[in-house]
Amino acid sequence: MNDDPPARRRRLRARRRALSPIERDRAALAVARRLEDWPAWDGAIRVAGYWACDGELDPAPLLERAWATHRQVYLPVLDGECSLRFAPYLPGTPLRRNRFHIPEPDVSPMEWLEPSRLDVVLLPLVAFDSAGTRLGMGGGWYDRAFAFLRDPACRSGHRPVLLGLGYEFQRVAALVRQAWDVPLDAAVTETALSVFSAVEGSALASKLSLQSVGKGSKRVPAAQRCPSRNIR
Repeated sequence: MNDDPPARRRRLRARRRALSPIERDRAALAVARRLEDWPAWDGAIRVAGYWACDGELDPAPLLERAWATHRQVYLPVLDGECSLRFAPYLPGTPLRRNRFHIPEPDVSPMEWLEPSRLDVVLLPLVAFDSAGTRLGMGGGWYDRAFAFLRDPACRSGHRPVLLGLGYEFQRVAALVRQAWDVPLDAAVTETALSVFSAVEGSALASKLSLQSVGKGSKRVPAAQRCPSRNIR
């Protein structure tokens, strides 16, 4: 279907919202199972999730598993008019609603984390394609937050892995990638984990390998960070 981005957003958002709670829960659990023993997820210490809204794939099962394995979990917070940072989130953390009425951890900005310091970032999406292009809600928050990943210098050393979460019906044949779009490294749905060809040959290749990690493996500590340069 050759619809433009606004029409495609409306169509896919309506389909997301039409899912029953049972269907959403089943998909969220299936996605969590898909990531079991995936190297990029298994090696992550600092994990950013999101608060599912508007029928988005719920990352809650993944965040619960992250807490159970003593990882650090963060949620996005709006920082000013156009910036996104990440606040620590634990069970029982007080929440407040931002201007889009999305809950955020109500913690001091001193505790916020820069995007470049994350290991894995779970991103909501409206659609994605086989090249890793992501269609979000159109606000550009994630593209601005991770714009530093377009710098060739970030292809070596440590960098966040951008992992889109969605339903299989959100996979589309092709999306137009704009100059400011930051592509996904991988996307996972209830039926498949897809690692995109754009990352082949990069420093992420071994990290994103589909080969299972043994239970005796240890997480990789954070190494050299790519500096950040200065919803959805």
